[in-house]
Amino acid sequence: MKTIVYFYSHKGSNRYLAHRIAKDLNCEIEEIKPRLSSQLLMLMKLNLGNRKLKTNIVNYERVILCGPIWMGQLIVPLKNFVIKYNSKINNLIFVTCCGSTFDKKDEKFGHNLVFNELKTLSGTKCSHCEAFPIALVLPDEQKEDSDAFMKTHLNDQNFNGEIVEIYTKFIHTIKVL
Repeated sequence: MKTIVYFYSHKGSNRYLAHRIAKDLNCEIEEIKPRLSSQLLMLMKLNLGNRKLKTNIVNYERVILCGPIWMGQLIVPLKNFVIKYNSKINNLIFVTCCGSTFDKKDEKFGHNLVFNELKTLSGTKCSHCEAFPIALVLPDEQKEDSDAFMKTHLNDQNFNGEIVEIYTKFIHTIKVL
Protein backbone atom coordinates (compact mmCIF):
# COMPACT_ATOMS: atom_id res chain seq x y z
CA MET A 1 0.00 0.00 0.00
CA LYS A 2 1.53 3.31 -1.07
CA THR A 3 1.93 5.35 2.12
CA ILE A 4 3.09 8.83 3.06
CA VAL A 5 3.73 10.37 6.47
CA TYR A 6 2.69 13.99 6.94
CA PHE A 7 3.79 15.59 10.20
CA TYR A 8 3.81 18.76 12.22
CA SER A 9 6.18 19.13 15.14
CA HIS A 10 6.87 21.99 17.51
CA LYS A 11 9.46 20.59 19.96
CA GLY A 12 10.84 17.83 17.73
CA SER A 13 9.39 14.66 19.27
CA ASN A 14 6.76 14.22 16.57
CA ARG A 15 9.37 14.99 13.89
CA TYR A 16 11.50 12.19 15.33
CA LEU A 17 8.54 9.82 15.47
CA ALA A 18 7.40 10.68 11.92
CA HIS A 19 10.86 10.12 10.47
CA ARG A 20 11.21 6.84 12.30
CA ILE A 21 7.84 5.64 10.94
CA ALA A 22 8.72 6.72 7.39
CA LYS A 23 12.06 4.91 7.61
CA ASP A 24 10.54 1.71 9.02
CA LEU A 25 7.78 1.69 6.40
CA ASN A 26 10.12 2.83 3.64
CA CYS A 27 7.72 5.58 2.59
CA GLU A 28 7.77 9.26 1.75
CA ILE A 29 7.46 11.99 4.35
CA GLU A 30 6.48 15.66 4.27
CA GLU A 31 6.29 18.33 6.93
CA ILE A 32 3.08 20.31 7.36
CA LYS A 33 3.99 23.99 7.57
CA PRO A 34 1.48 26.51 8.91
CA ARG A 35 1.37 29.85 7.13
CA LEU A 36 2.12 31.44 10.49
CA SER A 37 3.86 29.32 13.08
CA SER A 38 3.22 30.54 16.60
CA GLN A 39 2.27 28.35 19.53
CA LEU A 40 0.28 31.19 21.10
CA LEU A 41 -1.73 31.80 17.91
CA MET A 42 -2.40 28.08 17.61
CA LEU A 43 -3.57 27.84 21.21
CA MET A 44 -5.90 30.77 20.50
CA LYS A 45 -7.07 28.69 17.50
CA LEU A 46 -6.21 31.47 15.07
CA ASN A 47 -6.50 29.79 11.71
CA LEU A 48 -4.39 31.11 8.86
CA GLY A 49 -4.17 27.74 7.14
CA ASN A 50 -1.18 25.66 6.12
CA ARG A 51 1.24 26.12 3.26
CA LYS A 52 0.59 24.09 0.11
CA LEU A 53 1.84 20.51 0.18
CA LYS A 54 4.71 19.58 -2.12
CA THR A 55 3.28 16.11 -2.73
CA ASN A 56 -0.05 15.19 -4.28
CA ILE A 57 -2.03 13.44 -1.55
CA VAL A 58 -4.22 11.57 -4.05
CA ASN A 59 -1.18 9.54 -5.11
CA TYR A 60 -1.22 7.69 -1.77
CA GLU A 61 -3.53 4.95 -0.57
CA ARG A 62 -2.70 5.58 3.08
CA VAL A 63 -1.84 8.78 4.95
CA ILE A 64 -0.15 8.70 8.34
CA LEU A 65 -0.65 12.00 10.13
CA CYS A 66 1.76 12.63 12.99
CA GLY A 67 1.67 15.58 15.35
CA PRO A 68 1.32 16.83 18.90
CA ILE A 69 -1.70 17.28 21.08
CA TRP A 70 -1.70 20.45 23.15
CA MET A 71 -3.85 20.64 26.25
CA GLY A 72 -6.15 17.92 24.94
CA GLN A 73 -6.73 19.66 21.62
CA LEU A 74 -6.18 18.68 18.01
CA ILE A 75 -3.93 21.57 17.08
CA VAL A 76 -4.76 23.94 14.24
CA PRO A 77 -2.22 22.72 11.62
CA LEU A 78 -3.43 19.13 12.02
CA LYS A 79 -7.09 20.10 12.05
CA ASN A 80 -6.61 22.26 8.94
CA PHE A 81 -4.91 19.35 7.21
CA VAL A 82 -7.75 16.92 7.93
CA ILE A 83 -10.47 19.39 6.94
CA LYS A 84 -8.73 20.41 3.71
CA TYR A 85 -7.66 16.96 2.51
CA ASN A 86 -10.26 14.61 4.00
CA SER A 87 -12.05 14.15 0.66
CA LYS A 88 -8.73 13.09 -0.93
CA ILE A 89 -7.65 10.65 1.79
CA ASN A 90 -8.47 6.96 1.42
CA ASN A 91 -7.12 5.69 4.73
CA LEU A 92 -5.93 7.88 7.62
CA ILE A 93 -3.79 6.83 10.56
CA PHE A 94 -3.09 9.36 13.32
CA VAL A 95 -0.01 9.15 15.54
CA THR A 96 1.06 11.44 18.36
CA CYS A 97 3.84 11.84 20.86
CA CYS A 98 1.92 13.57 23.60
CA GLY A 99 1.82 14.43 27.27
CA SER A 100 -1.28 12.51 28.23
CA THR A 101 -0.61 9.09 29.67
CA PHE A 102 -2.59 5.91 29.00
CA ASP A 103 -4.22 6.04 32.43
CA LYS A 104 -5.39 9.65 31.80
CA LYS A 105 -6.33 9.24 28.13
CA ASP A 106 -10.03 9.99 28.76
CA GLU A 107 -9.52 12.97 31.08
CA LYS A 108 -9.80 16.67 30.16
CA PHE A 109 -6.42 16.80 28.40
CA GLY A 110 -6.31 13.15 27.30
CA HIS A 111 -5.41 11.92 23.86
CA ASN A 112 -8.60 9.85 23.46
CA LEU A 113 -10.61 13.08 23.23
CA VAL A 114 -8.48 14.14 20.27
CA PHE A 115 -8.78 10.69 18.71
CA ASN A 116 -12.58 10.98 18.93
CA GLU A 117 -12.52 14.48 17.42
CA LEU A 118 -10.30 13.29 14.59
CA LYS A 119 -12.60 10.35 13.86
CA THR A 120 -15.56 12.74 13.77
CA LEU A 121 -13.74 15.06 11.35
CA SER A 122 -12.53 12.30 9.06
CA GLY A 123 -15.51 9.98 9.22
CA THR A 124 -14.77 6.37 8.37
CA LYS A 125 -11.38 7.22 6.85
CA CYS A 126 -9.52 7.10 10.16
CA SER A 127 -8.61 3.44 10.63
CA HIS A 128 -6.21 3.75 13.57
CA CYS A 129 -4.96 6.21 16.19
CA GLU A 130 -1.88 5.67 18.35
CA ALA A 131 -0.40 7.64 21.26
CA PHE A 132 3.20 7.56 22.41
CA PRO A 133 3.19 9.38 25.76
CA ILE A 134 6.49 11.15 26.44
CA ALA A 135 6.35 9.78 30.00
CA LEU A 136 7.29 6.38 28.53
CA VAL A 137 10.87 7.60 28.07
CA LEU A 138 11.20 9.30 31.46
CA PRO A 139 12.70 7.62 34.53
CA ASP A 140 10.04 6.57 37.08
CA GLU A 141 10.93 9.39 39.46
CA GLN A 142 10.28 11.99 36.71
CA LYS A 143 7.06 10.61 35.19
CA GLU A 144 4.90 13.10 37.14
CA ASP A 145 7.38 15.99 36.83
CA SER A 146 5.89 18.51 34.37
CA ASP A 147 9.25 20.29 34.06
CA ALA A 148 10.97 17.06 33.01
CA PHE A 149 8.13 16.36 30.58
CA MET A 150 8.48 19.78 28.92
CA LYS A 151 12.24 19.39 28.54
CA THR A 152 12.17 15.85 27.15
CA HIS A 153 12.21 15.16 23.43
CA LEU A 154 12.21 11.80 21.68
CA ASN A 155 15.61 10.84 20.30
CA ASP A 156 17.73 7.77 19.59
CA GLN A 157 19.14 7.79 23.13
CA ASN A 158 15.82 7.67 24.98
CA PHE A 159 13.75 5.71 22.46
CA ASN A 160 13.96 2.38 24.28
CA GLY A 161 12.08 0.14 26.68
CA GLU A 162 8.29 0.34 26.82
CA ILE A 163 7.95 2.93 24.05
CA VAL A 164 9.82 0.62 21.64
CA GLU A 165 7.48 -2.24 22.51
CA ILE A 166 4.43 -0.09 21.76
CA TYR A 167 6.06 1.30 18.62
CA THR A 168 6.93 -2.18 17.31
CA LYS A 169 3.33 -3.34 17.80
CA PHE A 170 2.11 -0.19 16.05
CA ILE A 171 4.35 -0.75 13.01
CA HIS A 172 3.22 -4.37 12.81
CA THR A 173 -0.45 -3.32 13.07
CA ILE A 174 -0.30 -0.74 10.31
CA LYS A 175 1.64 -3.06 8.01
CA VAL A 176 -1.37 -5.40 8.06
CA LEU A 177 -4.11 -2.72 7.89
